[in-house]
Amino acid sequence: MEMKRYAVYFAPRPGEFADRAAGWLSGGVALPGLPRPAAEITGDPRRYGFHGTLRAPFRPAEGMDQRRIEGTVGDLARRLAPVSCEGLRLENLHGFLALTPVGCEAAMLEFGAMVVEGTDTLRAPLTEAEIARRRPERLTSRQRALLQVWGYPHVMEEFRFHLTLTDRLPEAEVAPVMAALDRYFTPVLPRPFLIEDLCLFGEDDAGFHLLHRYALTG
Repeated sequence: MEMKRYAVYFAPRPGEFADRAAGWLSGGVALPGLPRPAAEITGDPRRYGFHGTLRAPFRPAEGMDQRRIEGTVGDLARRLAPVSCEGLRLENLHGFLALTPVGCEAAMLEFGAMVVEGTDTLRAPLTEAEIARRRPERLTSRQRALLQVWGYPHVMEEFRFHLTLTDRLPEAEVAPVMAALDRYFTPVLPRPFLIEDLCLFGEDDAGFHLLHRYALTG
């Protein structure tokens, strides 16, 4: 079944970390200290699934079907080596909470750039409406240039890998939600944190779904 859009993400392999993240984003976890039910503060990340963006969602280029997309992502994964980080930390990123990697900044920038470059032929050019949704008036001049060239403003030196856990929160809720999530996730955070796969996701009317996981074997 062809999807409306595709994306290339990191998603954790099955295990305790993946299970705990899925439980949180499901909205069914009742954590002590939360100011609101989890379901009310996880709407956006729930739609996209627990992931780190490597190639942001895109409409496929004309003539680019799912089989060709799968082949390109699979070939890219065979050329790229895994990335190893010391671990993950919980961070407030301008109002939404996310897990970010520690100890691999240069490697992540290089890896992210190679994924963006290696998947650029898959996407259709942005429409004017798609550009407008990125709020270019709020972007830096460099980010606007990256948006025009690569279809997304937060790539290359602007790339910052993160695993989103919440919607944007009111300032008063940041500290209690962060404390609750720190207690919830700390026992299962991977050390080291490894990016070992490229995960191809597809979007239908219900949201994004994992289609294929390709091991990095370069």
